[in-house]
Amino acid sequence: MLSTADALATLLGAAVQIDGEQTLPTLDALNRVLAADVISPLDVPPMNTSSMDGYAVRLADLAHGDRRLPVSQRVPAGHAPQPLAAGTAARIFTGATVPPGADAIVMQEQTESAGNEVTLLHTPKAGEWITQQGADIRRGAVILPAGTRLTPQALGLAASVGCAELHVMRRVKVAVFFTGDELTMPGEPLKPGAIYNSNRFTLRGLLEKLGCDVTDYGIVADKLDATRATLRDAAREHDLILTCGGVSVGEEDHVKPAVEAEGRLSMWQIAMKPGKPLAFGAVRRAPVGTESPASAASATGHATARAETFFIGLPGNPVSSFATFVLFVRPFVLRLAGVRTVTPRALSLRADFTQQKADRRNEFLRARVNAAGGLDLFPNQSSAVLTSTVWGDGLIDNPPNHAISAGETVRFIPFSELLN
Repeated sequence: MLSTADALATLLGAAVQIDGEQTLPTLDALNRVLAADVISPLDVPPMNTSSMDGYAVRLADLAHGDRRLPVSQRVPAGHAPQPLAAGTAARIFTGATVPPGADAIVMQEQTESAGNEVTLLHTPKAGEWITQQGADIRRGAVILPAGTRLTPQALGLAASVGCAELHVMRRVKVAVFFTGDELTMPGEPLKPGAIYNSNRFTLRGLLEKLGCDVTDYGIVADKLDATRATLRDAAREHDLILTCGGVSVGEEDHVKPAVEAEGRLSMWQIAMKPGKPLAFGAVRRAPVGTESPASAASATGHATARAETFFIGLPGNPVSSFATFVLFVRPFVLRLAGVRTVTPRALSLRADFTQQKADRRNEFLRARVNAAGGLDLFPNQSSAVLTSTVWGDGLIDNPPNHAISAGETVRFIPFSELLN
């Protein structure tokens, strides 16, 4: 069996960044991936500003102990001040431009004002409460490198240097379908032997949360010709085809022979629990116009990107499907999209439970953080218990053949990392 590390390395090694870029208004670029560096055209702040409401002063005027100064001007934020006249103070507000000649701010709590004069109750140091020009960002600095997935704060950073538009990668196009005559959609009568198709809702939600452009082919009949036809159609316009279940060797499992007939497939047994089986391969694309797949590939130098559509088949049990998605499909999709850092950050937390039985596989245990900062374990770790993924805050990455004792430190991957 493949280790989880080897399986992920193989997937990421095969991923080819998609072609296609577009320019979007910065307001509309949330969760998109930058196609080019964002370089600041200016200093931020673009001038010296006050970080407090108070009074701008010249230190030279305070050298002789005079603490009572006339107020010569008022400087709100967004207004250009006049040079500060010698022997005077300027009333100034947070974020306002410091008048030329002023070299310190005395915050208003350390002053007393009367009429048009102010008495300073504090002797400031040079630069006190002044935010220097370029203190945050220097002109010409790369503030967001290509491959960055744009968070709300990243959009704010881009806007802070005046970027009205951003150059981003197009969305990854993913086709998803499900096989199994036992699958029923919520709202329909549940016949004997049937189950509701929870995986369709989970996987679509996970793909959409990653910002993918998703085409849902729904439930495909358990027939080889129907499965092959769906694969051919999905391969034409998508970067990835994702399925759930149906990739084993049973008589009613048609996904494996269908993918092998339409492309190539590797069946992996991964040393993990839950989620042991995973299928990875590709489906041939129909030639564009008169181009053959080979000539289309040679034009770009990326055969996989033009001649084939990637295929990943997930196990059918709901927790296995969820776990293999967040651990393998998520980083694969992000790499297709051009994201450079795809490894989720893990925490070292205390286990507040004991698990005496060790498994020979790498276990991913559903757990949540308790009020004391330790981890509690969901009592039923079955791959069929989807409740555990809602109850939990993340996965404990437990090495093979390792029993967990209460009080020891374990590696915990929060869902906030795995679902981002």
